[in-house]
Amino acid sequence: MTIEITEQNFEKEVLNAEVPVLIDFWASWCGPCRMLSPVVEEISNEYMNIKVGKVNVDEQSELAQKFGIMSIPTLMVFKNGKHIDTKIGVIPKSAIISMLGI
Repeated sequence: MTIEITEQNFEKEVLNAEVPVLIDFWASWCGPCRMLSPVVEEISNEYMNIKVGKVNVDEQSELAQKFGIMSIPTLMVFKNGKHIDTKIGVIPKSAIISMLGI
């Protein structure tokens, strides 16, 4: 299950998370985002030892700006409150799992 990440819950859900966090920066009008979304959802359902969040860049522009999101989809991984990896564009499931180190 994916959770919606906002400016209000970012610290709690991402920075203070006790498990690795995958964040999908996306928008409803973005074709590649719609292609990647089912893969991200699949990962969130298959791996219970991670947290998967989605940031709608249209609704959370401050958060997108804070992380310098210029292209979507952008995937970011955080571990122990630290940003450790970023990939831009549609990437295969295996590459996302590799980013997470699981």
